[in-house]
Amino acid sequence: MFNPSHVFNRQVSSKCLLLSASLLLTFNVSAHEGVHSHEQVQPRLVSAGAGVTELVLALEAGDELVAVDSTSLLPPSMTNIEKLGYHRMLSAEGILALTPTLVLGTDAMGPETTLEVLRSADVEVVKLPTANDRPQLLSNIDTMGKLLNRQAQAKQLKLKLQASLDAIAAKKKQVGSAEQAPKILFMLLQADRPARVGGEGTAADIIIKLAGGNNIADFSGYKSLSQEGILSLQPDLILISNRSHDQDETPMSDADKAASDAAKVLKAMPLLAHTPAGKNNKIQSIKPQALLGGLGLSAIEAADKLASTLIEINRY
Repeated sequence: MFNPSHVFNRQVSSKCLLLSASLLLTFNVSAHEGVHSHEQVQPRLVSAGAGVTELVLALEAGDELVAVDSTSLLPPSMTNIEKLGYHRMLSAEGILALTPTLVLGTDAMGPETTLEVLRSADVEVVKLPTANDRPQLLSNIDTMGKLLNRQAQAKQLKLKLQASLDAIAAKKKQVGSAEQAPKILFMLLQADRPARVGGEGTAADIIIKLAGGNNIADFSGYKSLSQEGILSLQPDLILISNRSHDQDETPMSDADKAASDAAKVLKAMPLLAHTPAGKNNKIQSIKPQALLGGLGLSAIEAADKLASTLIEINRY
């Protein structure tokens, strides 16, 4: 017997099945598109500048790095990161080949023509102001925390750095006033070039003043000085740095490296043995990374070490 309700029920069931299939298909397509979209926005970071790269690693964003410039120092385990040229002389072609989503550096990053090419290719380019003091450094960390979605890490890093800077300030008080502070001379050593002394406004000057030292180079920027000129200044401490970014140097302890650096300087410039620094074996090296990008993690570490040395010298 013909039963209209059976037909109606079958029609409803068919429509329900079609609706379910349609919803399932829509869900699967949406999920697929969501995964594809997520892959497209996966951060790919290029860091240009030793100080910036240090902060990227400190903010636990190293897994987003695809390339760094030649001044950046990476842990030995990070072997899959491309090395670009010097951060002031970047190539647009080499960077674009890496399909980055963000190129991050300081206001020293360039040239501007390269950065314009990157921007025209829809790559986000961010230049942070060079940090020469505590407020700017902390501001840069806040900016990087937001850019890299590492706000929690940025907060913790700022607390750690403020504690370090406070500890240096406490040591600085032990060193005493500028008149009491030991006289410091910084020399930048470069292959096949005369040694250059760092005056006011240099990265070394920032470190010296942060530690409470007295930079006796009474000029701005860098100048070449003869051995006789350095001898006449009678520095209590000579700071040196070899602007080399070679990461494949033979590993040495800090003490062995300091002794080696001091021996090389005195061999090349024997008159320095007659300065208070030479007589008391107070020739101390600074990592090249501490002198790049203004006040950063390596610079703070160098200032802390220097402040301890100045306290020791003042005990003589």
